[in-house]
Amino acid sequence: MTPQLQQAIRLLQLSTLELQLEVQGVLDSNLMLEVDEGDAPSAAEVAAESGQQVDKESTSEGPEGGDAELASRTDTIPDELPVDTSWEDTYDMGSTSYSAPADNDGRDFFETHSGEGQSLQEHLLWQLDLTPFSDIDRAIAKTIIDSINDDGYLGVSLEELHESLDFDPELEIGLEEIQAVLRRIQHFDPVGIGARDPAECLLIQLQQIDPATPWRAEAIQLVGQHVNLLGNRDYNQIMRRMKLGESELQEVLKLIQSLNPRPGSQITDSKPQYVVPDVFVFKNKGKWQVDLNLEATPKLRINSHYASLVRRADNSDDNAYLRNHLQEARWFLKSLQSRHETLLKVARCIVDRQRNFFEYGDEAMKPLVLRDIAEAVEMHESTISRVTTQKYMHTPRGIFEFKYFFSSHVGTDDGGECSATAIRAIIKKLVAAEKPSKPLSDSKIASLLADQGIKVARRTIAKYREAMAIPPSNERKRLA
Repeated sequence: MTPQLQQAIRLLQLSTLELQLEVQGVLDSNLMLEVDEGDAPSAAEVAAESGQQVDKESTSEGPEGGDAELASRTDTIPDELPVDTSWEDTYDMGSTSYSAPADNDGRDFFETHSGEGQSLQEHLLWQLDLTPFSDIDRAIAKTIIDSINDDGYLGVSLEELHESLDFDPELEIGLEEIQAVLRRIQHFDPVGIGARDPAECLLIQLQQIDPATPWRAEAIQLVGQHVNLLGNRDYNQIMRRMKLGESELQEVLKLIQSLNPRPGSQITDSKPQYVVPDVFVFKNKGKWQVDLNLEATPKLRINSHYASLVRRADNSDDNAYLRNHLQEARWFLKSLQSRHETLLKVARCIVDRQRNFFEYGDEAMKPLVLRDIAEAVEMHESTISRVTTQKYMHTPRGIFEFKYFFSSHVGTDDGGECSATAIRAIIKKLVAAEKPSKPLSDSKIASLLADQGIKVARRTIAKYREAMAIPPSNERKRLA
């Protein structure tokens, strides 16, 4: 493959945010390119004045498959570009434009919102510095903080902490002092941090609640004395031992469910991942339409001033430098245009195939594989795979990655097909409508699907359920 084709393929598989970084890098390195801010004539206008016509190449799938449709673009550009003083036209990117979202004060949105968060240990050490501790207790506290995992639990025993402390034996530091320091840390933010098990974590949070809170005492008793019964959802036994009615136990459980059993999850140092939709899908006059995201797709042009400095017959080093930059700029613009056209073509084909999804939701999703789209747009599956990776579609039902619309199929009794996405949606709907006191087992769900003509094995139901983070039936059981 030529370097130009390699560039076109690479641009095709970049996400929108990655493409913006790539464009900025090319703008910094190639003086022939600039952002089109609408203050210069377009290629069509310049061509009309000079009596020329702007070339508009189209892609087609070559016999070799793969990325031949991109090669068909690059083959139309000669090695020697006919550049002279009339090269003042710009390469118009059509309806696309580049404009990074900005805050009210004009700062770039992605620059001001892409910083990494604070780690749990950093958050706790910051509070430690604001809390009065003796030197010994501060050293113990730092050791405890280092032993707290991402969920907020202390991952080692007090005995192991004691052995890891490097103090003078004459100080005679006992487990009681370590326990006292741990109790102080457990009241840091978030409350419940440093607990050794879920029961202790919930008790710490309950003890911090206003004593006047209804059902607080019962919740403390339930977590402190009957946590095993609570874990097994043995509500009848809990009601007998605590002498509570069903409605009263529901209030107690509601209070416990308002707590956070994983307090450490509130603090994260992971870098936020932003999603910028590549296309917008909307309904206009009863028809579904697809448009490129004008705020995210770059609009570039050739700098007419620098381009006018290039001379056809001049073989000097300076002219060769300008000519090379001009060649690279034109290749980049064509690769960019090819990316946008391919992206829009694939998105429109997906929307056309999955029209029922946009009308009725997940349960109406049709089976779809890469080959179906590849055949429809006359491209290779590898190209479709690149186009659908890390590309997002903004729809009235939410933002979805292109790959979300692809799924395998299951045969139905009437000879039709049902997509895996639709089956997952049906499972989710059945679970949402089940009786809380008698949740549906995987076998029962498979039976209900069979009644609808969809034959799915029980183990497949379990796989789909786990993929949707739906717990098994015994863990879904709750009071009605």
